[in-house]
Amino acid sequence: MIKVGERIPALNVTVAAAGKHDSVSAADLFAGKKVVLFALPGAFTPTCSAAHLPGYVVNADAFRARGVDMIACLSVNDAFVMEAWGKAQNAEAITMLADGGAALTKALGLAMETGDFGGMRSQRYAMILEDGVVKTLNVEAPKQFEVSKAETLLAALQEDQ
Repeated sequence: MIKVGERIPALNVTVAAAGKHDSVSAADLFAGKKVVLFALPGAFTPTCSAAHLPGYVVNADAFRARGVDMIACLSVNDAFVMEAWGKAQNAEAITMLADGGAALTKALGLAMETGDFGGMRSQRYAMILEDGVVKTLNVEAPKQFEVSKAETLLAALQEDQ
């Protein structure tokens, strides 16, 4: 698993927004920025739709006030699903990232096999990156939702200031 102090791998993800799906290197996308990246098992799933993504949407201005340049949501879904989910959740302030083949998720060591739920998925986590380097990494225990929620990351950013 990726650790604090390590650099995000230079593997491609797809930015899904406004009918455009651009494949970009995660390393390039996060270079020179302070980024909050959170990942979840699947778009349109209960906890992800009711709490995880909405927490970041509601708190987007608070993240920006703490110097965050980008809030990104990553899931092992295709770009069409991530774009539709972002629209359904009014997540204009969030960069929706599709990791359809799970290449980045696997390279981070944060993949999990869910069987009939959807196969290969991401574990639920959140991290703070500065210029592509992991400064904070919070990985949830199975079936938990505490350390990766928006409020937890906001508190971590407050402690850094």
